[in-house]
Amino acid sequence: MPMDYFVWLIKDDTGQEWIVDTGFEQDDAQSRERTLLRTAAEGLGLLGVNPDKVTDVIMTHFHYDHAGGVRQFPNATFHAQDQEISFATGRDMTRKAYSHAFNVRHVQELVGRVFDQRVAFHNGDVELAPGLSLHLIGGHTRGLQVVRVDTGHGVVVLASDASHYWANMDEGRPFPIIDDLSKMVEGWETLRRLAGPEGVIIPGHDPLVFERFPASSQDLKGIAVRVD
Repeated sequence: MPMDYFVWLIKDDTGQEWIVDTGFEQDDAQSRERTLLRTAAEGLGLLGVNPDKVTDVIMTHFHYDHAGGVRQFPNATFHAQDQEISFATGRDMTRKAYSHAFNVRHVQELVGRVFDQRVAFHNGDVELAPGLSLHLIGGHTRGLQVVRVDTGHGVVVLASDASHYWANMDEGRPFPIIDDLSKMVEGWETLRRLAGPEGVIIPGHDPLVFERFPASSQDLKGIAVRVD
């Protein structure tokens, strides 16, 4: 099944920018036989974002395809759940069933940011700014968090890997990389509650995103979409 990889830009009326996840780089593309079209920094550059000036990056979790571009944002603070940091540096990483989706370099880079006072630790749900909140789901990884945004036109929930595809939650078919199946299934209900009856849930890797939402501009058709 085709799989797309997304990095998200949230921008408020004051110009404050929040990046959600950091994608991966060429080393992981080669070792994992993935196609890298552009890095997070390159893609965001097409939207006028200077990675050196990004102040806040939300890490939904630390798998290689979400945490692979940490070094592209040298001046950012990274928002992560306590449970995810403990998970990625704890005893479960001695087991290949867990560690295979992580890249030790990425985890080391994030630990380095801890010592640089550039990680904001969150223990559960938190509001980062008016209309922007993080919600601990777990399931896929121990500390997976999703992002809820009230755009002023409606609610958007960036589900990340709480649901890789719309079909996972709509058809009750979990994606087969799981830390806790019960939390994953409960997480689908949480996504629906966070979105509400009129809100939109965006899955983590579904190519249908490009069919269901308009391009951010004509020049970026097939590259970037608006979901607000």
